[in-house]
Amino acid sequence: MGSVHRREITVGYEDEGSGEPLVLVHGHPFNRSMWRPQTEHFSRAGRRVIAPDLRGYGDSTMAPDTAAVPGTTPLATFARDLVDLLDHLGVERCVLGGLSMGGQIVMECYRLFPERIRGLVFADTFASAETAEGKAARYAMAERLLREGMAGYADEVLAKMVSPHTIATRPDVAAHVLGMMTTTPPEGAAAALRGRAERPDYTELLSRIAVPSLVVVGAEDAYTPVGDAREIHERIPDSRLEIIDEAAHMPNLEQPDVFNAALDEFLHSLPSTAAPSTLQA
Repeated sequence: MGSVHRREITVGYEDEGSGEPLVLVHGHPFNRSMWRPQTEHFSRAGRRVIAPDLRGYGDSTMAPDTAAVPGTTPLATFARDLVDLLDHLGVERCVLGGLSMGGQIVMECYRLFPERIRGLVFADTFASAETAEGKAARYAMAERLLREGMAGYADEVLAKMVSPHTIATRPDVAAHVLGMMTTTPPEGAAAALRGRAERPDYTELLSRIAVPSLVVVGAEDAYTPVGDAREIHERIPDSRLEIIDEAAHMPNLEQPDVFNAALDEFLHSLPSTAAPSTLQA
């Protein structure tokens, strides 16, 4: 666990294990703790796992010592924060994965910095630009979160974030997801919502992806359903698709063994790289 000051923010992050770097980007409105089952598993399995908190979330704070993020946080800003962190940690190339908003940030990273990426993981996300109706809804939700805080929203969406099976059989996971949502600063969440409302359309980018890619989705995901995952899979050349049963929007937490097995198989399928993935001091 660590933190580093980059530009106007201090980024909190996990950096565990050694070996080929795997970087995991959380979704909205969560934090890096959503990746704990993956950080623990893959760091023990010979990988270096890096999981940052995005600006406005978790332990990443804006100067002076506040997590508030005014206005709008475009996906490009999140992407540049990630590359700044990788530079600080000496990581030249990595496998980069993200869930939901994190998956869209991964797409933006590939658009801006494809040379830094040797493999991609897209979990429960989608590539298209926002509709007019969707934009209005995101801006309205941003104002609601600033006005009311996170608690009411979190209670409303929990049953869509995780499946009924998870709520019934893994109350600890449901409590973790609820806790992440309720402790997210409303200012950070609102700024990210506005940024996502104005995101570009990544659909055409998918067909130009030239690195191995894994697409994962919970079978019961209502936010980014299986159809969205299939579209990403069909557009990315030679990508893999994994549909995880008894999981909704958070399959990495709801079914961590299945998720980890799919990711492990994907990582082992990657060609060995002659170029170092860590910058030399």
